[in-house]
Amino acid sequence: MKTNTDAVLSAKSLRYFLQLIDSMSYTQAAQILGITQPALTQQIKKLERAVGSPLFGQMGKKLYLTDAGLKMEETAKALFSTVNNAVDSIQQYTKSDTGAISLGILSTVEARVIDQFLIEFNQKYPDITLHVGFYNRTELWDKLDNNQLDLAVLYLPDHNATVKNMKQYMAKQIYSESVVFLTHDPEDKFDKMTHHRWVTYPKDYYLPQIVHRFYAGQFVDGKLSTPVTFTSPYQLIKFAEQTDYDTYVSKSFYKAHQAEIALSPVDIKDETNFESCFIYRKNKSEIPRLANFLKEWDKFIDERDYDSRLKNVKVSI
Repeated sequence: MKTNTDAVLSAKSLRYFLQLIDSMSYTQAAQILGITQPALTQQIKKLERAVGSPLFGQMGKKLYLTDAGLKMEETAKALFSTVNNAVDSIQQYTKSDTGAISLGILSTVEARVIDQFLIEFNQKYPDITLHVGFYNRTELWDKLDNNQLDLAVLYLPDHNATVKNMKQYMAKQIYSESVVFLTHDPEDKFDKMTHHRWVTYPKDYYLPQIVHRFYAGQFVDGKLSTPVTFTSPYQLIKFAEQTDYDTYVSKSFYKAHQAEIALSPVDIKDETNFESCFIYRKNKSEIPRLANFLKEWDKFIDERDYDSRLKNVKVSI
């Protein structure tokens, strides 16, 4: 049977298809893409007609990928990776003040300093298009691995990273982090806190895994009592402040919002040290606009260090 290649390989259809996979909701995907839900449905149906098989199934209100959908996802990512690699190769020979940069930021990172840098960078290089998104760890590594991002802001070391080949990546340190434990009584000691109830990030997030790796031996039965979890540090703080729960956040978040946080930090003898970093493929540093982006970051930090900028963050929780 002859395949309608134009229909199968429509960049628009494949991009819409991948966004629907990310959202697993026609409504959310359409909103992110800036199109109507019927327009998205039409593109997906177009792909399904071309391959002759449903790509999505539905169980109740939840979407799931069929076997054909899983194969199409693999194919779409491979195609976009090939195209992006080709574009990168071409743009390596272009100017450093034009083109596009895609940046993914870990959703739990305190990004206010990065936000300020992006504003200044955009003012200086208005012809460079910036695409910035916030994702969880798995999504970021997946997008890096499939060349859908130029740079990502992640925590390292990441012992749970599922990247196919870590040797292809480089890391540029942004900030040296640690975990700040917060409680209601400023006289509390950490060993007493381990008997309290906690509100934390979900267990598959980076900070809980770091805390467990470093402090599990001090917890009752090897774990904290965490009956409540949130994915946002703002929600963690607010919930803890209005209950008797303890919590923890990154050092950068605490420094940025210390004046507004009613909880007290607890001294820890052995700090948990990790780093927020820009992660990118090695060949990306040869692309002028990306090399320039990282050079401008260095200038930005040289003018005023990260700690100083954190303390000057003007935002309310």
